[in-house]
Amino acid sequence: MSAPLEVAVHCRGLTHRFSGKAAVLGLDLCVRRGEVFGLLGPNGAGKTTTIRLVNTLLPVQEGKVEVFGYDVSRSAMAVRRLMGYVPQMLSIEAALTGRENVMWFARLFDIPRRERKARVDQALEVMGLADAADRLAGTYSGGMVRRLELAQALVNRPELLVLDEPTVGLDPVARDGVWERVEEMRRATGMTVLLTTHYMEEADVLCDRVALMHLGQKRAEGPPSALKAQVGPAASLEDVFRHFTGGTLGQDESKGGLREVRGTRRTASRLG
Repeated sequence: MSAPLEVAVHCRGLTHRFSGKAAVLGLDLCVRRGEVFGLLGPNGAGKTTTIRLVNTLLPVQEGKVEVFGYDVSRSAMAVRRLMGYVPQMLSIEAALTGRENVMWFARLFDIPRRERKARVDQALEVMGLADAADRLAGTYSGGMVRRLELAQALVNRPELLVLDEPTVGLDPVARDGVWERVEEMRRATGMTVLLTTHYMEEADVLCDRVALMHLGQKRAEGPPSALKAQVGPAASLEDVFRHFTGGTLGQDESKGGLREVRGTRRTASRLG
């Protein structure tokens, strides 16, 4: 049976193993249309593996994943056309301008030629990069790099935006700038956002609901306010994190430009 129309992402019994070791184990997850849903957990919890199964970058071994009713195993191309994705690893080309980077994605998404320039211009404008669009991306600051990646992900006007640690390595001001633009786009288009983050204050403010993962399994799920109330009257989301995982947050408050972003993303990807 397909997921109901109000469901954006539906995972049932999802299990994925690498060399026999389970990275995700029996995961059930339901992300509603139009909400911001956060996957939280320590490094190695299975968050990135889950994201890659949802966005068709990994094959589903056991269980089922549907995105807007499409089975990702049977209709991968249809799923990809509905989705924008900002990965942990850097997805821009430093030797191209900002505009050229976004245009490259417009071609990848097979946006009609007559619409490409307008779509690219709009994505750059929304992300506050119109004035810097013709500069080489290698000259961008860390916050600008993230916004350029968001412009790439938004150029096809996705119904689902998937963000895997999108603000890792950014200073607080740059992080706020990224999220302000994501929220503006969500309000304007009604798109669904699925994200992972180690910054609990981000998840608390941004997410309608979150799921706490640990060792490949879901340990808790619900609105941040409900989970905090479950742990204690004065609990923070960080307290919730520690209560259900016993782990550390693994935050990185470093800041900088393209080189720092690349190094931080590589570290995050290795840690999972």
